[in-house]
Amino acid sequence: MPNSTNVSAGKPAVAGAIYVETDSTSTLPTAADSQITGFTELGFVSEDGLTNANTFDSNDIKEWGGATVLSIENNFADKFTFTLIESLNVDVMKEVFGSANVTGTLSTGMTVSVKPGQHSSKKWIIDMVMRNGALKRICIPAGAISELAEISYTNDAAVGYKITLTCTPDASGNTHYEYIKAA
Repeated sequence: MPNSTNVSAGKPAVAGAIYVETDSTSTLPTAADSQITGFTELGFVSEDGLTNANTFDSNDIKEWGGATVLSIENNFADKFTFTLIESLNVDVMKEVFGSANVTGTLSTGMTVSVKPGQHSSKKWIIDMVMRNGALKRICIPAGAISELAEISYTNDAAVGYKITLTCTPDASGNTHYEYIKAA
């Protein structure tokens, strides 16, 4: 039976929403409400929020008469897209353009060297608050920035970095985990 109390929106947690590992020894939490250590919080995300695309296609196998008798799933992709809008945050700049390509601080002067190169795969955490204070945490064991949208500089919108994370499977074959707990 449908239950409207199970319908929810996903809002960012007050203390932060998107975290990236500080170093490769950081451990992902395994609960929606456990403490986060060893991760850097990346500030505000635009009002567009977060999207998760779990996509795949399939190859249908047909028998002689034309009926589909088997459908084989292939080309699976798990991607998260969001826009980081703290363009003066050195941690955001390091994630978007690569840690080695950003030097200095905002107060001493920050330099961003933009050049081609691959982003390394990292652990990511995304925290949300659902209906009635329920907590939802998405943990990505291996996600690399695979796309950066055009950056707009206008007088009526925040400068933002719309990035797409492409998730790759961990040792258990999972591309991400979701933990949900009532308040």
